[in-house]
Amino acid sequence: MRLRCAVLDDFQDIATTVADWSAVQDRVEVVSFTEHFATEDELAVALADFDIAVTLRERIPFRAGLLDRLPRMKLLVASGMRNSVIDYTAAERNGVTVCGTTSSSTPPVELTWALLLGLARGIVTENNALRAGGPWQSTVGADLHGRRLGLLGLGKIGSRVAQVGLAFGMEVTAWSENLTKERADEAGVHLAPSKEELLRGSDFVSVHLVLGERTRGLLGAPELALLKPTAYVVNTSRSAIVDQDALLAALHEGRIAGAGVDVFDIEPLPGDHPMRTAPRLLATPHLGYVSHGNYRTYYGQAVEDVEAYLAGNPVRRLG
Repeated sequence: MRLRCAVLDDFQDIATTVADWSAVQDRVEVVSFTEHFATEDELAVALADFDIAVTLRERIPFRAGLLDRLPRMKLLVASGMRNSVIDYTAAERNGVTVCGTTSSSTPPVELTWALLLGLARGIVTENNALRAGGPWQSTVGADLHGRRLGLLGLGKIGSRVAQVGLAFGMEVTAWSENLTKERADEAGVHLAPSKEELLRGSDFVSVHLVLGERTRGLLGAPELALLKPTAYVVNTSRSAIVDQDALLAALHEGRIAGAGVDVFDIEPLPGDHPMRTAPRLLATPHLGYVSHGNYRTYYGQAVEDVEAYLAGNPVRRLG
């Protein structure tokens, strides 16, 4: 009997066309779900008859409570090689093998700059006005050349964002708890003496940190209050690093010039969520890693993971 594989959150219905599943199609039935399951109960019902699940990034938590309700589940494939919402202990206890895939950091770097440039030049406002017969030029763009870009995090993604900032002629400053002057010098950027000094002096602030206990709520109301009223904030990392209520208040009160956000406390974002109608906000539905190249990698390697598991030799194991 063929095993059943559920591909979750396949919003674009692309998983079975962007990758070649023929290597396992005689042994595995692949079913794509284009709608998000928002609760554990919905997931438990939907996945009850599946042996394999493919999940994107960290959109769906596979906690102990869910895994305990899926006795048929034997393989969980997650895109990327790090996933903080899978309970690996519970997976092992339930006999579930967890595997990952590689992932490119290029798409989130590019999206960061799409948001930053869109904010700086009022692209959405001007495009909407042009298409609707509105005013001809209603905004005045913010210059990048000679302005300061402050990076919270200078890892794989942050360092590449820095390179683009330098190419635009920006002064780039970075800070994180463990960032050293040697690492900053290597990237060609200035090391900020503190998070507070980075926020006070930056015209654009972009977040590129891993979410953890030290970074959760790193930018709250006190930190956002340090920003210039002409400053912009971009977050393509994790929602919980920036306090959403504090950010919404700053936007509504006009205490910052704007924000570009790709990550949210609830995903997909409910229709009545205040982030959908916030002023001075350029928002995208978590598109950071969504590109043809990454999807070919994610789903192509998901096929490899399934094939290797069936052969009794799992690859790219997580946990």
